[in-house]
Amino acid sequence: MGGCWRSGDDRPTVVLLHSGVADRRSWYGVADRLAPTATVVAYDRRGFGETGPPATPFSHLDDLMAVLDAVADRPAWLVGSSAGGGLALDATLAQPGRVAGLVLLAPAVGGAPPPSRDPDTARLDRLREAALAAGDLDATNRWDTWLWLDGPGEPEGRVSGPQRDLALAMNAAVLRHHRPELVVASQTDVWARLDEVQVPATVICGDRDVPFLRARCVELARRLPQGRHRVVAGAAHVPHLERPEVVAQLITEALSGR
Repeated sequence: MGGCWRSGDDRPTVVLLHSGVADRRSWYGVADRLAPTATVVAYDRRGFGETGPPATPFSHLDDLMAVLDAVADRPAWLVGSSAGGGLALDATLAQPGRVAGLVLLAPAVGGAPPPSRDPDTARLDRLREAALAAGDLDATNRWDTWLWLDGPGEPEGRVSGPQRDLALAMNAAVLRHHRPELVVASQTDVWARLDEVQVPATVICGDRDVPFLRARCVELARRLPQGRHRVVAGAAHVPHLERPEVVAQLITEALSGR
């Protein structure tokens, strides 16, 4: 792994886990706001950001545990977006003693029921699949960014300027380095084991995110023993990129038990 950002000293450790269309840079606005009160760690998973494409089979979970070994001498808070949230849940079930609490932003959940796609999401998915099949990574990136940054029911370009430029740059690297055949996938049926997640868990979703993810976040918070649900208004699937001040505040509240 490479490209690690860290701040802090003897304060609660917060590990920020990026989504499948981003890298650690998506967290910078949040990390800067958390740094005065927490030790903040963000890293690029293999195949993302500065790590380059993987060369041999590997496990994201094993890598995360290696990061925790390096940065935390006590249980850490895991903050995960999308696929990063799924990784945080896997880690909590695999080694519960390593995790103090969770903040999950529209997380992936192993074993969750298949999604029912709304027409807008289905249309963008079809466009993405066609572009990817044709080998057109620029078009694939375009549809990904519309879906995940703008939101499927929103006009393309709703989010503009540096945020959009960063989203496009991060996902372009993901598309270039994508080697899913080398990832040792988790086999954990997290959905069936949510009652075993015995740490505080805040589940966050943007109100412009994919509809089935918004609904699943509500259900996930309900099923987690210490779950609670929060909504970021005016944001889609990466609310920490759009509204870092709001997401940082929600993380701070979770850390303090509020």
